[in-house]
Amino acid sequence: MSSNIIIVGCGRVGSQLAITLSESGNNVCIIDRDAKAFSKLGQGFNGSSIEGVGFDESTLTRAGIEECDCLAAVTNLDNANLMIAEVASRLHSVPQVIARLSNPDHERTYEQLGIDYVCGTSLVAEEIFAKISSGIGFHIDTFGEYELLRFSLNLKDNDMESIRASQLEKAHDIRLITFARADGSGSSIPDEDSVLTHGDSVVACVRHELLPSFSRWIQS
Repeated sequence: MSSNIIIVGCGRVGSQLAITLSESGNNVCIIDRDAKAFSKLGQGFNGSSIEGVGFDESTLTRAGIEECDCLAAVTNLDNANLMIAEVASRLHSVPQVIARLSNPDHERTYEQLGIDYVCGTSLVAEEIFAKISSGIGFHIDTFGEYELLRFSLNLKDNDMESIRASQLEKAHDIRLITFARADGSGSSIPDEDSVLTHGDSVVACVRHELLPSFSRWIQS
């Protein structure tokens, strides 16, 4: 299922992210204050681009902020990314907002404001892509190299009717925190004997690099 994604910043990270997400079938709109930056996208880019400031209301409206599933603020300025993320999450209630962080000294500010972020490494575009691909709206928080996710368990596409919690944990090196039955019959903290069924709501802790392989267990 395609998602509506806004990317602010068409530098190396933003352009790479826009191309990858667009090629994955998503509706992508990228914003940059310098129209020349869009040349990085190449002629094959099938998303849209808007010249403007990423925290400007009129620019965000033109980009489709009201129907946006995810916004990634990836300019090279931490303060700008912080402002963009705040506008998207607080004013427009975008389900998933991710900001690029270049200066680790600003990490505490991002955490205090509850902003999901990826620190500016050479793999920042890949990390943001992994977060978005893990499921729009499933992400809860980031703890170092781990992601805390809430999702509905997908067993039908894995040709299974049920699976033990311990089996899922061992096979994918994850930790299940809690689960709630799809039929509303109750919730519990899983133990070795807990059996999960299709559609159960699950909260799990997953490492960044395991998100792509684990995504097949997430019901879209």
